[in-house]
Amino acid sequence: MKVSRHTDSEQSQTTIISFPHDAPDGYSYEFEEFKKNVISIWIRNHSHFDYNGGARVRSIWGFYNQKTKCYYSPVNFKTVGKQVDISRTTSYTAMIPKTTPLEAAFLL
Repeated sequence: MKVSRHTDSEQSQTTIISFPHDAPDGYSYEFEEFKKNVISIWIRNHSHFDYNGGARVRSIWGFYNQKTKCYYSPVNFKTVGKQVDISRTTSYTAMIPKTTPLEAAFLL
């Protein structure tokens, strides 16, 4: 995926990250510069909702640190959480669900 950002000299730079998930049907991903080395990853729902007058709806998927090449779960849209193993994430979120040992046995 490509991420476009602007530097102080207003020249456009493009950063390419390897994102392993494919967007679910009716969704797409948006990548934005969050901090100098951190990219925020958003999941956008393309459905039409009346409650917001048809404005676009998106949720934070997670964050990617370009320097360490690691993914992080979100605490909220403006706070980076804990580092996550990308293989344990889903195409909908980087947050890892907490499960009991019994639930974990059924998920394997």
